[in-house]
Amino acid sequence: MRRGRGSFRRTVEAREDAVRRGRASDCGAAGFSFACSQVGGVLTPLFCSKRFKMEEVDVEPTVTNIPAGTDGTHLGFVWGPGDILTYETIFKASGATGSASAFIHEVRKDEDIYSPILRKLFNESHHIFVGLQTIKEDLPNKNKKTQFVSISKNYRSVTRACMEELQHVAVSTHDTELATQYGNQVSILLAIELIWNLCEVLFIDAAPAGSLLLHLLDWVRLHKADVDEKAREVLQSESPAEHGTFWDVVVGYVLQGRMDEARQMLVKQATLQPAARSMYKLMDNLLNNMPVHNPGGTQTLTEFDVTWRHWHEEVERCLQDNSFASNLHLELICKILVGDEDALLENKGLLGTWYHFLVTRLLFSHPTVKPTELHFYAQSCLAMFLDSRSVPEPLDSILLAAFEFDIHQVIKDCSIALNNWWFVAHLTDLLDHCKLLQSHNLHFGSNLREFLLLEYASGLFTHHSLWQLAVDYFDHCPEFGRIYLEQQIERVPLDTERKAVKVLRICEKRHMSEQVRSICKIMSKRALRNSRLGSALSWSIRAKDAAFATLISERFLQDYCTRGTFSDLDLIDNLGPAMLLSDRLTFLGKYREFHKLYGEKSFADAAKLLLSLMTAKIAPRSFWMTLLTDALPLLEQKEAIFSAEQTHQLMFCLEELTSTTCSAPSPDAPAQDEELEVTKVEMLRLALARNLAMAIVKEGTAEI
Repeated sequence: MRRGRGSFRRTVEAREDAVRRGRASDCGAAGFSFACSQVGGVLTPLFCSKRFKMEEVDVEPTVTNIPAGTDGTHLGFVWGPGDILTYETIFKASGATGSASAFIHEVRKDEDIYSPILRKLFNESHHIFVGLQTIKEDLPNKNKKTQFVSISKNYRSVTRACMEELQHVAVSTHDTELATQYGNQVSILLAIELIWNLCEVLFIDAAPAGSLLLHLLDWVRLHKADVDEKAREVLQSESPAEHGTFWDVVVGYVLQGRMDEARQMLVKQATLQPAARSMYKLMDNLLNNMPVHNPGGTQTLTEFDVTWRHWHEEVERCLQDNSFASNLHLELICKILVGDEDALLENKGLLGTWYHFLVTRLLFSHPTVKPTELHFYAQSCLAMFLDSRSVPEPLDSILLAAFEFDIHQVIKDCSIALNNWWFVAHLTDLLDHCKLLQSHNLHFGSNLREFLLLEYASGLFTHHSLWQLAVDYFDHCPEFGRIYLEQQIERVPLDTERKAVKVLRICEKRHMSEQVRSICKIMSKRALRNSRLGSALSWSIRAKDAAFATLISERFLQDYCTRGTFSDLDLIDNLGPAMLLSDRLTFLGKYREFHKLYGEKSFADAAKLLLSLMTAKIAPRSFWMTLLTDALPLLEQKEAIFSAEQTHQLMFCLEELTSTTCSAPSPDAPAQDEELEVTKVEMLRLALARNLAMAIVKEGTAEI
């Protein structure tokens, strides 16, 4: 088992402070990690810990014995479908036995599925996933791209909605431990949305030069919203222009390319300094005249580049002429506009992250940057922004891999860094539909998309309600999905008949005959143990289990002999073709039909059916006496119901039965029961003799 340490954050302090103030958009990703085991060259998460360091997935994990207690005993464990049960053993390091603890600990590999709020994320994303699978392959590429971008935004939308709900709960709860847990989940979702949004811009939307920077600006603005909060504080004060963070807001707007907001703020400052009005007017013109590429306009990218260079030269002249030398704040803004890297790095606190620094640097130095050039600027900005002693965080490495257009590295690093498979499974599926992963197959058979979907769906199957979502994920894994579903469906606990019916319908829809039989047998045996004969028979019929249907039919007949009536008449009356499953079930259905005919006074049909049950050997021999007893009321009718031939057949059955019984009497039968049987036989013989005489007279008269 391998354990590691590391973090996936900007700073924990920033995250906790943001959560306290209710700001989801400025929460850094909290530190988190999990231990892993390696199967088939791919890391599998086992359980959450607090921090970890990113490790290569192609190295063998070291095995570590973990002592359970101070007395030197070791831990034992048992694998479950989604967790591990650990317990303290009686074995010590020396091999001697000792006393073991009575406690058993459950270690879950994916705690997130047990969060009520995160379950909403899983449910909503499931609907989006299923919709994505319905996109037709023959659609034009342009139409498909629009749909893929829309689907990507839907994924991000449900992520943000879940994140905002988590943040609200984290702020409102009085439980410190729970608030920390929700805060960590908020931070993780923030990081997930940040990565997904960047992948959407670079891979799914695949914005070209010119449009690329506009998308990156939107990306930064969405995930760096602290400037808006500061602006609200400034504007709500009595004198905004004299507020302590006024210039931070102005510079923050400029760093994000929000020139209109920056100009509106500068107007307030200009009114307080009439003597410097011309200086503020000059800055206002520079900000207002900054060219912005319009992808839908008539201006070509080359024309925009020429216009932007003219504007850039004008800003440089103002800086060289010391036009803003008397105002340090305006001079700083001018240096930023000209793309001065030192001026940008002096404002690390306002930028916050190296990728914000990257986008701002591109905005004021290379607005027509091409996608293929991004990796060069990203690497240099990361090196410039981070302290020489600092080590890039996992989040930094993931974003850098995205800027390098290394999709597989992004997926690999996210698989290691994140604490469940939800993100990588859905993102990989979307990228695969965009035909961006076709060249990457795993060495053990399945492709990357299917492998991640299988892992994610397997985790869902450990939850008491989310397992139903997993079925659709398995359905859309063409190579191994059915095999996984067959194995996982057998692990679903059949707590109630309603749940069993759900599982059964899933199996029947997919023609999983072996699983259908298994479920029906389990439910049939359970019903039989609880003396619910109707339910047991129904399940055995669905399982097409002739042996068990025979056993339950015997129980029905025994119950009838004891009570004199049938239970679950609706089921028996509506057996239909199912009664052909076994001879005993056929007899049960026909015997019930005899009772219905008798109740409807269709005596001739009832007599014919009763006789056929005996002569065709459908009725068990042990039940013959009951059938003959049932014939007594028909034999004692005023008119002969049975013909002479039928009566002879009944007599033959009675004699065959009594001869067998007399030759092998039961040693345990009470004397009273034996006398009762003798009385029944005598009554039957007398009734048969009378009926035979009536039938002979009737038939003889009819012939004359």
